[in-house]
Order: sequence, then C-alpha cells, then structure tokens
Amino acid sequence: MAGSTYGTIFKITTWGESHGKALGVVVDGCPAGLALSEPDIQHYLDRRRPGTSGITTPRREDDAVEILSGVFEGRTTGAPISLIVYNTSQISKDYSEIASYYRPGHADYTFDEKYGFRDYRGGGRSSGRETIGRVAAGAIACKILETLGVTVCAYTRSIGPVEINMARFDKNTILTTPTAMPDIEASKEALAYLEKVKQETDSSGGCMECIVEGLPAGIGDPVFEKLDANLAKAVMSIGAVKAVEIGDGCQVSRRLGSENNDAFRMENGEVTKASNHAGGILGGISDGDRIVLRAYVKPTPSIFRTQQTVSRSGQEMDINIKGRHDPIIVPRAVVVLECMTALTVLDSLLLNTSAKMDSLINFYRK
Repeated sequence: MAGSTYGTIFKITTWGESHGKALGVVVDGCPAGLALSEPDIQHYLDRRRPGTSGITTPRREDDAVEILSGVFEGRTTGAPISLIVYNTSQISKDYSEIASYYRPGHADYTFDEKYGFRDYRGGGRSSGRETIGRVAAGAIACKILETLGVTVCAYTRSIGPVEINMARFDKNTILTTPTAMPDIEASKEALAYLEKVKQETDSSGGCMECIVEGLPAGIGDPVFEKLDANLAKAVMSIGAVKAVEIGDGCQVSRRLGSENNDAFRMENGEVTKASNHAGGILGGISDGDRIVLRAYVKPTPSIFRTQQTVSRSGQEMDINIKGRHDPIIVPRAVVVLECMTALTVLDSLLLNTSAKMDSLINFYRK
C-alpha cells in the first residue's frame, strides 16, 4: 500500500490500523537538538482522543504515546523518531458483519476494488485512528515552528447550521469547549443541535478553520509546489474532508477585481496589506500576512438507522450499523487540521533555506 509517507525534508510515515495492536509514525528529518518529551506530544493526542465528551465516540482509549527512538537525554538526535500508541479498547466483533457488505459513505467498496481485500475492523487504514500518527508528528512540527515564532491555531468554525461569531472569538475556549469552538455561546447552541441530531439517530458535518501567524513572506514555490496547493493536499488527505478554502475561498468568484485585490502599503518600513482576501498566499508563496484556511467535513457516515447498500456478492440489502461512532467528526479533527498545516509549513520553511545563495553563504561562511 503506497501513500503513507508525507513531506520532503521533514518527512513522516504513519502506520497501523484501527483495531490492530498499535498505531504510530516515523518522523525523519527532524533537526538535532530540539527539546522533546512524551508530554509535548501527549498534549496534542489528548485533543483528538475518543471518549472525552457526549459528542465523541464512547470508545475509551488513553492514546498514550511512547518515544521509541530519535531522542536522547531529552533532545532529538537527528535520527528518525519513532512514536507508538497502543490500542487498548478494540471491540472487533462490532464490525464482523460488515465484512460481507459495503457501508454507505465509507471506503469499504473502494478498498475492495483497489486491493481485493480489506481490514473491515473499524475501517483499518481508512479509520480516523490513522490520524494518531499525523498528530504525534505534527506536535513535533508545532514545537519547532514555535521556536521560530510561527504559531498554528485551528478551531471549529461551524457545526451544521451553527457558526461562531468572530466578535466573540476567545482562543482559550478552543481547548475547553467540547465542540472546539472559540465562541462559548455558539458552542452551547451547537451542542443543543447535536443532541437533536443524536436523538434522530443521525450525524452532522461542519467546518474547521486554521490560522498561521508569524510566517515570513517568501515561503513556498511557484508552479507545482505552491504553498496553498500543498496545504490543500495535506488537508484533503484528512479523512472526511471534502473541500478546502484559502482566504476568502469561494466568495472571490462573485467579486470584481477592484473588490478582491489586497492593496499594498508601507507600515514601519515594512510592506503590508490593507486587507487579506488572499489568505496570506500570493502566487503560491506566503506574503507575510496571516494564512487563513478552511476545511469542510462531511457528516459521520456511520449512523444508527436503516440504510440501503449491496453485499460483496452484489445483492441489494438493508443494514443497521453497530459499533461506537462520533455523531460529528469536526471537534476531534481540529487538531488533525492544525498538525497537517504545521507539517506542511515546516517542510516549506526547511525547503526555503536553499532558495537563495545568500542563505547558503550566511549559514556556511561564518
């Protein structure tokens, strides 16, 4: 199975299945000398951990991370960093029935068509638990970015019809509301909406937003390695994400050029912009403004009501899915968005060190 490795210099390879013995990631290309411990990574994994509220799957997992290699005496050595998280709460019998049919909205059918065989226990590699490796690696990327003055912050922008009010934005509530919304009032409204959805044995979609601040202008490459293109690929690789926007996104298609262009001006001797419709990226390269991206997430496909499907033998049938499932994916996916963004930005920063001769001369000729 190809496609489990991401990145060019800061490169990660995730491994493991939802109901296997463990999941994890190997991180290659991390600079030596970074102070790193398991609590640094655990903080991020706890944000995506199941069983933490009434709007997440009741599956209980500690998701405790263990560093197997690449760290000595509290600092990275430059060697590959191997991280592992053991599964402790698998109930594979909940999924024994689906071996014979395809769940609507899941990757069962496409996996069978591609490989002729699939791990039906919780979805195997297509399960949301695969993101454990992404988050563990992203925690390292976030720590490196912070030392460079770059911050990455993701949150829930909307759940179903309920959207946050940016006038009430409070970054601190992202980690305290079960919805991961930075707006307490919107979070309460969203929880009431989700309770109604659960009572109707249904699920809901939503939108996540991510802000990158402190990134200098000049990061990213034109043509095939544009920063926004790589961010879109990274975010679209997250299961259940169906659309990505940069800046004002789809709204720009309804504007005039005079309305959409961000005027340049000088401020304290620096080039700035009067607005940020572009979302911090022009021509695939960062312009020094905050990067704004949005990811739209579909409703959880596993719902507790009768659905129509077909069996592997081609017989039409009605099914009722069993198991433990999130009524909404968004709140636990917020940290995944944050980490995939951080991985992409860090890799672009590392690649940028070879963009100018001055950079090489300043580094090697002291």
